[in-house]
Amino acid sequence: MVVGIGALFALVEVVYILMVVLGANQANAFFGFIRSVADPLALFFPGLFTLSNNDIGVLINYGLAAVFWLVVTGIIARLLR
Repeated sequence: MVVGIGALFALVEVVYILMVVLGANQANAFFGFIRSVADPLALFFPGLFTLSNNDIGVLINYGLAAVFWLVVTGIIARLLR
């Protein structure tokens, strides 16, 4: 259950990354919804690395957040077993 929640959080981050990198319409309601969910889940990672290319910055910062959720929920799941 805990790992599933972490995977869901990571999936939201990955979907946001893909939408930004692939150039999704930012005025679209679905994009706005994903961004509104992805931003709080990214915690302190957005802005951790400031790069001149915004797409690479989003990839790295939100990608780190996705990996963070997978690792942390994996550790919590092991502790609960």
